[in-house]
Amino acid sequence: MEKKAKQTIIGTAIAMLLILVAVSIVLVKKYTPSDERMELTEYYDVPEGEAMVIMDSAIYEKNALLMDGTLYMDLMTVKERFNHRFYWDSIENLLIYTTPSEVIKAEVGSKDYYVNKNKQSKDYAIVKTIGDSVYVALPFVDEYSEFFYEVYKEPERVVVHAAMGDYLYVTVNKNTQIRYEGNIKSDILADVQSGDTLLLIDAGGTDQKGFLKVMTADGVIGYVKQKYVSESFYDTVHSDYVQPVYSSISKDYTVNLVWHQVTNKESNSYMPDLISNTKGVTTISPTWYRINSTDGTLSSLASESYVEKAHNLGLEVWALVDNFDPAVDTYEVLSKSSSRERLVNELIAEAIKYNLDGINIDFENLSLETGPHFIQFIRELSVKCRSNQIVLSVDNYPPYSYNAFYDYIEQGKIVDYVIIMGYDEHHSNSETAGSVASIGYVNDAITNTLAKVDKEKVIMAVPFYTRLWKETTTDGVTSLTSEALGMNAAESVLSKNGVTPKWEESVAQYYAEYTIDDVLYKIWLEEDESLEAKMKAIHAADLAGVAGWRLGFEKSSIWNVIQKYVN
Repeated sequence: MEKKAKQTIIGTAIAMLLILVAVSIVLVKKYTPSDERMELTEYYDVPEGEAMVIMDSAIYEKNALLMDGTLYMDLMTVKERFNHRFYWDSIENLLIYTTPSEVIKAEVGSKDYYVNKNKQSKDYAIVKTIGDSVYVALPFVDEYSEFFYEVYKEPERVVVHAAMGDYLYVTVNKNTQIRYEGNIKSDILADVQSGDTLLLIDAGGTDQKGFLKVMTADGVIGYVKQKYVSESFYDTVHSDYVQPVYSSISKDYTVNLVWHQVTNKESNSYMPDLISNTKGVTTISPTWYRINSTDGTLSSLASESYVEKAHNLGLEVWALVDNFDPAVDTYEVLSKSSSRERLVNELIAEAIKYNLDGINIDFENLSLETGPHFIQFIRELSVKCRSNQIVLSVDNYPPYSYNAFYDYIEQGKIVDYVIIMGYDEHHSNSETAGSVASIGYVNDAITNTLAKVDKEKVIMAVPFYTRLWKETTTDGVTSLTSEALGMNAAESVLSKNGVTPKWEESVAQYYAEYTIDDVLYKIWLEEDESLEAKMKAIHAADLAGVAGWRLGFEKSSIWNVIQKYVN
């Protein structure tokens, strides 16, 4: 019995020992960090001829291309992440970049480029295309943009810092490793040494307790044990690039501009008489120029004597150019660099020839696809206006989401004055009758514009006209037509029909309606009181000035109203 008991005890002890050994093996295996390593070429699987892009602490969705030893990024990335001012002419295969004083052009596949008319060269092709895709050399983009990058090999990768600002870092306090995942059994990606600095990406969640997600200086993203790093700290990422300064002509007075609609050469002679009925006008804008071909040529009604007379009256002349010729597609004009250049050169030549003080761009009803080309035209025109001290102003609709492609923010940086046409709330094609410019519409236009453009550059345009609406009902179907009337003509219509308008506070206008032969007429008047409500809003916003469409539509008394707020 005693022998059997002893054997039992020994057996039990051996079993316990085996269990302990097995448990120890399991525990050692569980808690011993893996020393398996993952090659970076496996982690960053980069096809030949490409380079992984690690941008602002994340792997970017697109790779860079490595061609002839130079890195290239696709144009969309360049515009969206680095510099929105790079422009591609897909018709003439030109890359263009515009500064305040230079238009820089590079042809596809060429190492040469032109700064204005001066030829320069790089030791790499500046822009390349693969099918419809456009790629720009990263070192060229870097010269003109606020970002910086470092290139690393094995695998080919580029670490890009495009978003400047404060970033959170940690310092390694003990030699350790960066792992693929947030646990000790994950493969090792890289070794880090005590004193190394790591960019902190994520402090970790429940699935990676005790680990931090970090990035090394050479773009390895992985996990490090929290106990092996010190307290986090902020450091500022910044580029040595200096943003260009766009100088602007700014008048030391409040601009009081009026447009003069000139339909033929003879109309120029009416200007002195029309101006004699005004008060306090500082600037006149005759509608002299129109694009008349897709090559970027102009028709002109300009007059030297007109400018001379205006100057003698103390007025500046900002001649207007429009795109109202129905036979000329504005997209065709602006999307081709040669026609844009011709248009710019013709406008500057006209301004110099006629001693113009400014150019006023009035391109309306642009399509969404025309937007980028329109803005590039304004950039290129602004360079030559700036060098010749010619005021550049651009007429715009009030900003809304549907016309954002007019790029009010960019206009506000590169032009001298952004003019907002605070009218046509209801226009000739409107489906319902309504005010041309209610006070709410004007207030919204001011508010929305000032969210994008500095007040010192904003001129608010007001209407000197209204619309007489005519609603005709036949067999239960109502048709709507309207005609534009100047202030005196509108009052004459009401007087002739014995109608007395009533003030409507909601629109800050007098309203009237009347019926003749079963036809309903409606009108929202523009006159002294409605204009004063608008002028109060303009004055309260401290804008650069006011503009009026158009000379000759106004009552003489409205100049007393304007003069109270612009003097």
